[in-house]
Amino acid sequence: MSVQAAPAPGSGPIEGAGARRLTERVFRVRELGIVIALVLLIAVTAILEPRFVETNSLRNLALNASIFAILAVGQTLVIVTRNVDLSVGSVLGLSAFLAGDLLSGDQGLALPIVFALGIALGAACGLLNGVLVTWGRVPALVVTLGTLYAFRGIAFLWTDGRQVNAETLPDAFLNLGTDSVLGVPFLVLIALIVVVAVGQWLRDYRAGRELYAIGSNPEGARLAGVRSDRRVLTAFVLAGALAGLGGVLFTARFGTVDATAGTGYELTVIAAAVVGGVAIFGGTGSVYGAALGALLLGTITSSLIVLRVEAFWQQAAIGALLLVAIALDRLVGLRVDAALRRRSARRVG
Repeated sequence: MSVQAAPAPGSGPIEGAGARRLTERVFRVRELGIVIALVLLIAVTAILEPRFVETNSLRNLALNASIFAILAVGQTLVIVTRNVDLSVGSVLGLSAFLAGDLLSGDQGLALPIVFALGIALGAACGLLNGVLVTWGRVPALVVTLGTLYAFRGIAFLWTDGRQVNAETLPDAFLNLGTDSVLGVPFLVLIALIVVVAVGQWLRDYRAGRELYAIGSNPEGARLAGVRSDRRVLTAFVLAGALAGLGGVLFTARFGTVDATAGTGYELTVIAAAVVGGVAIFGGTGSVYGAALGALLLGTITSSLIVLRVEAFWQQAAIGALLLVAIALDRLVGLRVDAALRRRSARRVG
């Protein structure tokens, strides 16, 4: 499922195909490892606390992971281009309050309009980030750290101490956060659609493949004719749009929204992507792995809560997992590079 860009100019097509096959094989194994870890974690927790695998518990676990999975998909688009978006939590907060404010004022407002406006607000925030990164030539870390606080400040000014409560929202909207289709919650279905759609776009379409080319070798991508600035801008806009979608779903899921909605989500989302095999240095990874990473982190948090582990250790466990994932990515990268060099040497010889 994971992919990596074509090699830099000068490499033959056979080497390029071999590189792609090798990296895809390696990261499929990585994603399989996440699934195995997830199953083992659930099994161990269930042994210690059988209520963890009850239907309602697993349902809540999937619902909570759905929003993070959507955000992780958007973050993946940015990270594979060697950038990062720290503002997604604040963007989610803005869109969440927008949805709540609109529906509190007019419960008869069509839900597709609410979703469209929330996504558009998120896309506008992503556009600002992308313009500053591509045209302004400001590092993404600096830009999105600034907009993280700027968007959160706008949220506080907008809400002015107000809070949206579930009592003021229409039942049709709140049902999106609780109802199911054939036993599968709506939120989970939406997350699956987003993951599959973006995953196929990255894999099968030129624009998606070019994001990997930019992350793997920016200079090589430019020489190959890739419009890097346009593609990076697109990645930020899509990440913002998905954060906007996540914000609307956040309101449907929890019903209560204020200016602090989504606070701290950005670090969890980045951790989910990295744990899921998205290389922090760009060029490698998949949205499928990122979604699995979101589910794994959510499961870790839930299992530690069920086992009554203190909050400090919950954060420490996620931090340790993130460090292990980064170290593993580095180790895998070095081994893949060495394997490709050996293949190239054998062909030359």
